[in-house]
Amino acid sequence: MNAITRLPFLGEMEQGIDDPFHIPERAGQRRRYRTIWISDIHLGTRGCNAKMLIDFLDSVDSDTIYLVGDIIDGWRLKRRFYWPQTHNDVVWRLMKRAKRGTRVVYIPGNHDEMFRQFTGMSFGGVEIRRKAIHQTADGRKLLVLHGDEFDTIMLAHRWLAFVGDAAYTTLMRLNVVVNAVRQRMGLPYWSLSKMAKHKVKNAVSFISRFEEVVAHEAGSRGVDGVVCGHIHNAEMREIDGIEYYNDGDWVEGCTALVEHDDGQMQVLHWADEIAKRTAAEGVQPSARMAA
Repeated sequence: MNAITRLPFLGEMEQGIDDPFHIPERAGQRRRYRTIWISDIHLGTRGCNAKMLIDFLDSVDSDTIYLVGDIIDGWRLKRRFYWPQTHNDVVWRLMKRAKRGTRVVYIPGNHDEMFRQFTGMSFGGVEIRRKAIHQTADGRKLLVLHGDEFDTIMLAHRWLAFVGDAAYTTLMRLNVVVNAVRQRMGLPYWSLSKMAKHKVKNAVSFISRFEEVVAHEAGSRGVDGVVCGHIHNAEMREIDGIEYYNDGDWVEGCTALVEHDDGQMQVLHWADEIAKRTAAEGVQPSARMAA
């Protein structure tokens, strides 16, 4: 039995179990957006900030949600199976969105490439696509894809990508330890890996080059902009007349890209959103996330 067929939610889907949540959905009014993009959740890894993502999903709603790749980390699950109940809660919340009528489009990335074989099909109301074209409320056309097809390391040296993934895993473990200590001290979430990435010159150069290549490809396809993930770096900027958007990740930055009803785009940094909310409520962020 491979790692994917062992995922608990697959059996529950077949049995038609409704809402088997370990963490109940939070009641209350939700912010509404026209569109939400999230990617690089990496379910199946210890670095995944599932509780923070659950808080996000319980706080927002939308007409459409794009899952822009690396939702489940098949690479890691093949080496060691790890699937806590909170990861099941994330999947079920997304499935419930589709059941409620939200359009959910899943564009697999390199870590969950095993789902690319199902391109063009729908499961539980979730559409699986290799890429998509999204039209904003103000008429702009955005190409939506994961972005690994423009990663030269992935294309030319796949073995090196796996080595880099191992090093990244180590950094993520340190990140978990650092934030466990910060939580005990009553401090908000902070990304060690994000800080390290921005301090390393080569990483900054790679990110810039990646963004330029993706924007150029979008321009060649006659669209107004592009939305991607893959490099775990949330960004909004214009490159040679093309609007480049990266929705970030839920391992390091815990970010999402959203479209308002008038077509305005915004990156939400959810750790900051939690800090603002809990400060207004007079509750420490660590106490809320530990609940």
